[in-house]
Amino acid sequence: MPDAMVHHGFYTAYHNTTIRPGILNAVKEAKEFYGDLDIMITGHSMGGAITSFCALDLTVNHEANNVQFITFGQPLIGKAAFASYYGKLVPNTIRVTNDHDIVPHLPPYYSYFPQKTYHHFPREVWLYNLGLGSLFYGVEKVCDGSGEDPTCSRSVTGNNIADHLNYYGVDLLCRQWRSCRIVMDTRVAEYGKTDHKGNFILSRDPATLVLKMNTRSNEGGITSSA
Repeated sequence: MPDAMVHHGFYTAYHNTTIRPGILNAVKEAKEFYGDLDIMITGHSMGGAITSFCALDLTVNHEANNVQFITFGQPLIGKAAFASYYGKLVPNTIRVTNDHDIVPHLPPYYSYFPQKTYHHFPREVWLYNLGLGSLFYGVEKVCDGSGEDPTCSRSVTGNNIADHLNYYGVDLLCRQWRSCRIVMDTRVAEYGKTDHKGNFILSRDPATLVLKMNTRSNEGGITSSA
């Protein structure tokens, strides 16, 4: 991808750590269980930046043709040429931004030098409140295909940290120091289990999922308990 410059730190955080082999192995095992299923990738803040490269990696290097990608409060990760390529290679992408969230505005975007500055890839969905005084309602605006729709989050100043820490009513603020974990609604957590490698697996039928996990061959280190 000529001239497709990206943020070195975010790129390295995915490609040069244990994140990449862990994800690729989890995807491989999931396909062994369920066949060629759709792959949905998501992340918040820096997690969104890192998983952007994951979605691209699965699509380009591992020939996954069913990748769906959604991020929340993601920072910019590459320049305009990269954003253009990304939109074509991973078309089922949604970047959710929340009102005046500061992070989607970082690193700074300079409209006077659109080809030389960092540029978001499409498609953005901007959350904001519309109303007067104490009467307001939330709006989800689907933005244009440029990645930098001037009528969406680019129309406001990104100066609010609180808007970054809550999306769709889910509190993403860590109250104390701890290791990384998956953040999800408690109702969703009821439909998932953690396997022997720490992967969290969701299923419409939790009982069936437990049965599949427990009756795998001993090669993976799991003995049958069914």
